[in-house]
Amino acid sequence: FDFCQAEGKKRPSENLGQVLFGERIEPSPYRFTFNKKETCKSVCTKTYDTTKPEDKQKLDFLKKSMLLNYQHHWIVDNMPVTWCYDVEDGQRFCNPGFPIGCYITEDGRPKDACVINSEFHEKDTFYIFNHVDIKIYYHVVENEALGARLVAAKLEPKSYKHTHPDNPDCSGVPMDISNKASGEVKIAYTYSVTFHEEKNIRWASRWDYILESMPHTHIQWFSIMNSLVIVLFLSGMVAMIMLRTLHKDIARYNQMDSTEDAQEEFGWKLVHGDIFRPPRKGMLLSVFLGSGTQILIMTFVTLFFACLGFLSPANRGALMTCAVVLWVLLGTPAGYVAARFYKSFGGEKWKTNVLLTSFLCPGIVFADFFIMNLILWGEGSSAAIPFGTLVAILALWFCISVPLTFIGAYFGFKKNAIEHPVRTNQIPRQIPEQSFYTKPLPGIIMGGILPFGCIFIQLFFILNSIWSHQMYYMFGFLFLVFIILVITCSEATVLLCYFHLCAEDYHWQWRSFLTSGFTAVYFLIYAIHYFFSKLQITGTASTILYFGYTMIMVLIFFLFTG
Repeated sequence: FDFCQAEGKKRPSENLGQVLFGERIEPSPYRFTFNKKETCKSVCTKTYDTTKPEDKQKLDFLKKSMLLNYQHHWIVDNMPVTWCYDVEDGQRFCNPGFPIGCYITEDGRPKDACVINSEFHEKDTFYIFNHVDIKIYYHVVENEALGARLVAAKLEPKSYKHTHPDNPDCSGVPMDISNKASGEVKIAYTYSVTFHEEKNIRWASRWDYILESMPHTHIQWFSIMNSLVIVLFLSGMVAMIMLRTLHKDIARYNQMDSTEDAQEEFGWKLVHGDIFRPPRKGMLLSVFLGSGTQILIMTFVTLFFACLGFLSPANRGALMTCAVVLWVLLGTPAGYVAARFYKSFGGEKWKTNVLLTSFLCPGIVFADFFIMNLILWGEGSSAAIPFGTLVAILALWFCISVPLTFIGAYFGFKKNAIEHPVRTNQIPRQIPEQSFYTKPLPGIIMGGILPFGCIFIQLFFILNSIWSHQMYYMFGFLFLVFIILVITCSEATVLLCYFHLCAEDYHWQWRSFLTSGFTAVYFLIYAIHYFFSKLQITGTASTILYFGYTMIMVLIFFLFTG
C-alpha cells in the first residue's frame, strides 16, 4: 500500500508463530510523546497523477482495497488501537482495526463504514479515512516511581479534504475520490492525539474492553450443555452395554459346562480366534496412530498452557510457537506408539516403519505448507515466509524431531510385543452377511456425527478468529470441549465396535480408527459451507490458500480424532 512510510526505523523482531501466521509488524510514521497533545499534525502528502500509469495503478489498488473493506491494524505498546462504535441494542463494539476507506455505490447506497457519516453521499465515490483522532488512556501508577502506564488506545477515523496540505486545519468537506476522477489527486494524511487519565482500568485488565465486545459467551454455555448431554447419553449407552450385556454374556459362558460350550457359542464369543488377526495395511495404521498420539499430546499441553493464561492474545504468536515447538519435541511418543503397534501386528520392516512415522504425516503437512508459501510468494504477499524461516523449520524437523522419533521407536521395538489373551486361528473365519447398519461404511459415517456435534459451535469461533480477525480467547471453553471431544470419540467407537463384533465381523482395527476419524470429513464439509456462506473471498490465489490451509487442519484433526 502507498501510505506514509517511517524512515530508517528497524522492524521489531518477531517470533516463530507470528512469522508462520504472516503477522508482520512495520514501524510507524505517526510519532507521539507522552502527555503532549497534538492537533491536526501532518504526516505526509501523497500525490497521484492519473495520467501516469504507475500512479494510476497505485490509486486503483487503493480503490480496490476500499471496496473490499481492507483494515488498518495499529499497535501501541502491544495493545491494538481500537475503533469503538455503537451497534444495535445500545452495545458498543470495539474493532481492533479500522477501514482504509469506504465506497458509496452508483445508486447512492453507502457500503460498510460509509454509514458513519451523513456527509458521505456522493454517488460512485470513494471516501478515504486520511485523518485519525487518537485518544490514549493512561493510568498513573501510585506509590511507585514508575510514572504512567497505557491502558487503552482508541481512535476515530475521519475524512477531510485539506485545502492547504502544508498546514492542515482538519475541517471542511470529506476527502472524496470519484471513481471516474482524472487529473491530479492529492491525499494529505494527518492525525491528532489526546491523552486522558483513566483511574478505573488496571493495567493487568486492559484487554478486557476489546474482548467484551467479541462474540458473546452465553452461546458457549449452551453449546457446552449440548455437548455434555451427548456425552452423558453415550456414557449411559456404553455403561449399559458393558454392565448388562457383557455381564450377562460372561455369566452365561461361566455357567455352561465345557461339554455344551462347543454348540452354544454366539455373538462376539465366536470371533475369539480371529479377533487379534493383524489388520490389512498394518504399517499405515501404526504410522497414523503414532502421529495421532503426537498431535493429541501436543493439543492437550498447548490448551492447558493457554488455560493458565500463558498464550493470551497479548503474547502475539505465542500459541503457534508453543504448538510447533511441542510438536517437534513430541517425536519420541510418536515413534514409540508406532513401533509398539507395528510389532504387535507382527510387522518385520521396522526401518520402514520408523521412516514413515517421522516423514509421512509431517511431510504431507510441510509439502502443503510449502505450496501455499509459493503462492503467497508469487502474489508478493507479506504473509509469505522468508527462506530463512523455512530452513529453520526444516532444521527443527530433521535435526530434533526425526532423531527423537528414532529414539522412541528404539524403545518401542525393544519391548516385548503386546501379549494377546487368545491365540489366533490358522484359518480365517468366514464373515456372515452383514445388515446395512453393521457394514463398514454406514457405521463409519454414523460414528463421526456425534463428535462433530460437540464441537461445531466452537469451530465457528475458531474459524472466525483465523479468517475474520476476531480474537479468540475462550481457551477454558476450548479445553472443556477438547476433553468432551476425546470422551465422545472414544465412546462412540467403543459402542460401534461392540455392535460389529456381535455381528461376527472381526475387522475392528481400521474401523475403530476411521469411525471417529470421520469427524474430520464433517469438519471439511463445514469449512466449505463456512467459505461460501461467511467469507467474501474473490480470486483464485485466495481460494487455493483457504482450502490449502483447511486441508492441513483437516489432516491434523483426522489423525487426532482417529
